[in-house]
Amino acid sequence: MNNILRIGRIELRVMDLEQSAKYYRNVIGLEETARDSDRVYLKAWDEYDHHSIILKKADAPGMDHMAFKVKHSYDLEALERKVEQFGCKTWRISRGSRIAEGEAIRFEIPTGHEVELYSDIEFVGTGTGFTNPDPWPDHLRGIAPHRLDHALLTGDDIETVTRFFTEVLGFRQTEKIITVDGEQMLGSFLAITNTAHDLAFVKGPDNKFHHAGFHVDNWYEVLKAADILSKNKINIEVTPTRHGITRGQTVYFFDPSGNRNEAFASGYITYADFPTITWTEDQIGTGIFYHRRELVESFSKALT
Repeated sequence: MNNILRIGRIELRVMDLEQSAKYYRNVIGLEETARDSDRVYLKAWDEYDHHSIILKKADAPGMDHMAFKVKHSYDLEALERKVEQFGCKTWRISRGSRIAEGEAIRFEIPTGHEVELYSDIEFVGTGTGFTNPDPWPDHLRGIAPHRLDHALLTGDDIETVTRFFTEVLGFRQTEKIITVDGEQMLGSFLAITNTAHDLAFVKGPDNKFHHAGFHVDNWYEVLKAADILSKNKINIEVTPTRHGITRGQTVYFFDPSGNRNEAFASGYITYADFPTITWTEDQIGTGIFYHRRELVESFSKALT
């Protein structure tokens, strides 16, 4: 038992910090909780920790790191040893390196991405509170997702990164994509909670970011998200549709720096004994876009 609770945050590199902050506040509908000269910190309305999204000023887009929240601070040292035993380089991020955060362990996973584990972050609560709360707060803006839901990354060695997350960090593989002959894994969907996925990898260049998914309630909210995006003249990559993989409902679009976002609804519940679902490469179009049954070209090429 590693006591990893859930996905905690993603730090995204953006080229125009103020333009990006405006987009994530007004179009996505996140709440800005703090900022300094190089970063803006944001959270969704139903999240209670200080932030789940960090925007970092940079010369090129992409993901700086993603992080998972651990139940106890004393779990970090044991996890650090397990990560190092697998062969991954680790280092410590000291308390106060970023606003509202305590110490974290940072490491490079087999696909070249940097990941952190942490337990200490400032608790700020939600707009509804925790005593006799209403279903939602007043004055929501934009898409207004409940939370950061998942991330999809790309890398060359899907088998090894899957082993790392399952054997070292205790994730479960909910779905996988394999070649028709079954000899190679092309995609891996991983969960540490009871969702269909908290993190996923598809075969592609190492250390690239595909998208961050934000959870909305239902199909209507996905359609509403598309209306909001069009109203704000945001580049929509894929209009509302369904995934075969995860059974989720989705719309894909891009932030001002070119980082892909997703409004994601539904999907199934998983348990500790959930059997891994297998998709073969010849059915990948249906797996990703169930209605059109084929990929759009940009989906595998537009990476940051």
